[in-house]
Amino acid sequence: MSDTKPGPNLLDPELAPEVGRLGPNEGAVGLLAERWPRVDDGLQIRGGGAVAVDTATLSAAAVRFDTAREELTAIGERLRALRAELGAHPEYTADARGAASVLAANLEAVRAEADEIAGALREAGWAYEMVEIEAAHRAAVLAGDTDRAQRLDARMTALVDAHPDAWRIALGAQFERAVMWPSELVRQATQWGVVVGGEVSDPGSIVAGAAAGLLTLGGAAVVGVAGAGRLSRDARLSGTAGPVTVAPVVAGPPAGATSAGVAASRPSRSPASVAPQSLVAVTERMPGAGDSRVRIERYAMPDGSRQFAVYIAGMQSFGAGGEEPWDNASNVELYAGRTSDSYAATRAALDQAGVEPGDTVHVFGFSQGAMIAGHLALEGGYDTRTLVSIGSPVDTDVGSGTLSVTLRHTDDPVAGLAGGGHAAAVGAAGSFVAERVFDPDVGTDEPRLPAHRLNAYAETAALVDASTDPRVDALRDVFADLARAESVEVTEFSATRGEG
Repeated sequence: MSDTKPGPNLLDPELAPEVGRLGPNEGAVGLLAERWPRVDDGLQIRGGGAVAVDTATLSAAAVRFDTAREELTAIGERLRALRAELGAHPEYTADARGAASVLAANLEAVRAEADEIAGALREAGWAYEMVEIEAAHRAAVLAGDTDRAQRLDARMTALVDAHPDAWRIALGAQFERAVMWPSELVRQATQWGVVVGGEVSDPGSIVAGAAAGLLTLGGAAVVGVAGAGRLSRDARLSGTAGPVTVAPVVAGPPAGATSAGVAASRPSRSPASVAPQSLVAVTERMPGAGDSRVRIERYAMPDGSRQFAVYIAGMQSFGAGGEEPWDNASNVELYAGRTSDSYAATRAALDQAGVEPGDTVHVFGFSQGAMIAGHLALEGGYDTRTLVSIGSPVDTDVGSGTLSVTLRHTDDPVAGLAGGGHAAAVGAAGSFVAERVFDPDVGTDEPRLPAHRLNAYAETAALVDASTDPRVDALRDVFADLARAESVEVTEFSATRGEG
């Protein structure tokens, strides 16, 4: 008899034995919301894309399994020779021959399993390459690069013919990503609808839950198909902005700093007090409090070179078109691919801080600031070594010269505007996406968009800092390099629309 418990019968009247209104987790729609697929297994760190694997790691692992298989084969050969010797004296070696036979069978089973795992790893590697080729082919078609599209198409045809199983894996991975990336948003929207509708009536909970879930799923499908949240390497902002006025403000000490702080444009001989050494430190330096909108740190390195770290605030006003450039008007403009006043203000702040084209820059942005940061990496003209995007409405393909680090919550509707991100991994080796469900519980008394708050992302940043995942090492190397600075200047800038 199987010990597996049967699933709940959604039509069973015992599910709602009490007379009166249904609770938020009761009834057909509520149970469906509870059982909608979600990713709430804690922090997930992955390379990004539909098939989140590292082909080099897969290949190395396959080679190790090949080596193990060869070693097992050699052991099996020696064991067969030993069994032959034991067979020469059957009257004395019956027990030994029996044990050797069992061992030989187990060795063969392990050898076959090693061979199967090595093959599966290689197939996964081919699948990942196919996903990358598909993404590159789409980009080439959109860019009108017919020659490149034809070359990629020929490569894909050859791979599919040679590795049909890998092609099925690639198709499945892309389908799962396309369908399942908004699953937590849909689940929570459905459950929220049940809660709200249940305040009116039992049928209201069903109607509101289904409507909220379907609307969220439909909106996610539109975002995913439109692709507005996925910035290609050649994406450029159109139009002009301004006028805007930026001015330096006094930069207070970062949270946890041991020094008394650094005044605007005043060099510090204590780089440990200002150079971030973790993602949590990055969130602590993110501007937005008071008048500060852009924070720029200038590092004088031991070899005489200089590097800059730029921190860009998220939206500060729900209005549109007032004195505050970091408002909803700028949100809409940036998402639509137009130059916003907040982007223009950030460029002006960089100019005032002495950042020149070609300078080494590390860019950190939250929400609207992450959209600005992405475009700085794509079109700013700087040597952008690092792009850290926190709660970003877009996913930026920065190319192989920029370390890309993305923090997103799967229950953050703002991050959901990225449409699940690019189908293939983006950025330099060591780039990663860190995501989790911030709050799986749903209630009507929660503040607006709790999963999009900066302090919520600070909690996720702390989990990344504590992670032993080797993909985080590349970011740690960036922080360690900045800590070598011999002196540091910190300037924070305010910004207003209009002439000063």
